[in-house]
Amino acid sequence: MARYTGPVCRLCRREGMKLMLKGDRCMSPKCSIERRPTAPGVHGAKRQRKLSDFGLQLREKQKARRIYGVLEKQFRKHYDSAQRRTGATGENLLQILELRLDNVVHRLGFADSRKQARQLVRHGHFTVNGRKTDIPSYITKAGDTIALKQESRNKEYFKVVAEVIGRRDVPGWLTIDPRALSGRILSVPGRSEIDTTLEEQLIVEYYSR
Repeated sequence: MARYTGPVCRLCRREGMKLMLKGDRCMSPKCSIERRPTAPGVHGAKRQRKLSDFGLQLREKQKARRIYGVLEKQFRKHYDSAQRRTGATGENLLQILELRLDNVVHRLGFADSRKQARQLVRHGHFTVNGRKTDIPSYITKAGDTIALKQESRNKEYFKVVAEVIGRRDVPGWLTIDPRALSGRILSVPGRSEIDTTLEEQLIVEYYSR
């Protein structure tokens, strides 16, 4: 399965903001945005020109892709799926991205970043409604239960997670059971429940050209 394997801090610098791609490290002085706030490359320090409408739309689309760790082909599939649904396409797109299994695992607090969550899912550590699911792009739905596999609970990483998972905040559309090391999707998230700083209408405009 295709994925970006380059330096993720470079992506944050390109977008000029913290995309939270490295979890807690992004909130520390080691964050690349804190140390080098300019765009990457030899011309990164030069003054940026004002972006055109197309440039703004492109940057918003790239920002969304990078936040959720999705490459272009998969992102376009999610957009096409959002377009076929009733309601606002932009909000539908964000809901689909939020309901991806790797994002849900991250939101529940099992991983510090979506990239780490993706790896945990690919390694088969989680079940959805009791069935092993190792596809990060799997779209969950309201009522689904995501749980850590019994065989994975003795691993050192998850022993540490078990000690802190109950103290982490989860969005209102999710609920976590720290003892069972499982979470449940209460509802499809509304736009007000998605804290990602994106202007989804610009993404819709980009694909509507």
